[in-house]
Amino acid sequence: MITALSLEVPDRVPHWELAYNEASVLNIARHFTDDLPPEGYIQNMDFDNKVKLINTLLLIIEELDVDGLTLRIFPASEIVDEVHIKDDWGVTFQLSPVGEATVTDGPIKKASDLKTYKPPTIQESDLMVLFFCAERFKGQRALVLSVQCPFRRSWNMVGGMDKLLYAYHENPPMVHQLARIATDYTLEALELGVKLGADIISLDGDLAHNTNLLISPDHFREYIKPYYIEIVEHIHRMGLKVFKHTDGNHMKIFDDFLEIGFDGIHPIQPQCMDLAAVKKQYGEKICLMGNIDCLETLVKKDLSAVEEEVRKAIEIAAPGGGYILASSNTIHPGVKAENYIAMVKATHRYGKYDHNGMPVTR
Repeated sequence: MITALSLEVPDRVPHWELAYNEASVLNIARHFTDDLPPEGYIQNMDFDNKVKLINTLLLIIEELDVDGLTLRIFPASEIVDEVHIKDDWGVTFQLSPVGEATVTDGPIKKASDLKTYKPPTIQESDLMVLFFCAERFKGQRALVLSVQCPFRRSWNMVGGMDKLLYAYHENPPMVHQLARIATDYTLEALELGVKLGADIISLDGDLAHNTNLLISPDHFREYIKPYYIEIVEHIHRMGLKVFKHTDGNHMKIFDDFLEIGFDGIHPIQPQCMDLAAVKKQYGEKICLMGNIDCLETLVKKDLSAVEEEVRKAIEIAAPGGGYILASSNTIHPGVKAENYIAMVKATHRYGKYDHNGMPVTR
């Protein structure tokens, strides 16, 4: 993965995923073991079952020879009720059995709240899963630390993206204060993450939907880009690679991603971005990651369709290196376990490089 992010040719096209959730881990693991933890949210599990769930995911990584593993910050949180938790930022989330938790409330209701607000300090316990996986995989598989970008962290603090976007127009100084708080925390988390074994950094936070950006390019350049530059420069000074995750059609700011210095971009969503066009325009400048459709292909289609989509993606994006194959978002519970397994095996089958740096797809 590091070789691909360096725009060089590895021995084979790497495969990796941004995330799996609890249900998808169990669905896939049933193909390899019957010794599984109970279903449920990891936040509501006792310590032993949390460890068992993590070990179950690591079993999948080893059985399928996946090239990297994404690890997240797990801050202290309290259970509000069966479907809500509050983290140490004071942000309340509604848990979901089918994907990412949704922000329902935040600690910053108005600008004056920032005068007394004290963000948490990153603790080693927040990154113990990274430490645990480094003990097992360091030097064998890429350990990707996922951190929230300032845009995402800011909308969490105010209790929703809509509230943050309103503040873009009504209170720009507040927006910059939020981004500063988020950025300072991220820089501290990165220092600790590198100490505990991270190899690659993922800067998460969507900036677009299928037809356009969530914000204007001007707002991106004013309120977000300067903080991204600061974070990316810090990561590079530590000697690590960093990629940007954002769903949607972000072509209007793709050149900004290059100026910021991202080494990769994920996931090149097939519903709204053309992999061949992106490869032609940007393939020599930034590593492309993802593109295997997790809305249709991995959910509804048969194994031969999965294999063919993988083969075509490798044929298009892998020549000359600079491509990491993954789903077009994450492995969510709607993904057929058989299709996910087929995707990984097809990557191994078609992703070997010849001496000219071309994948052997035929």
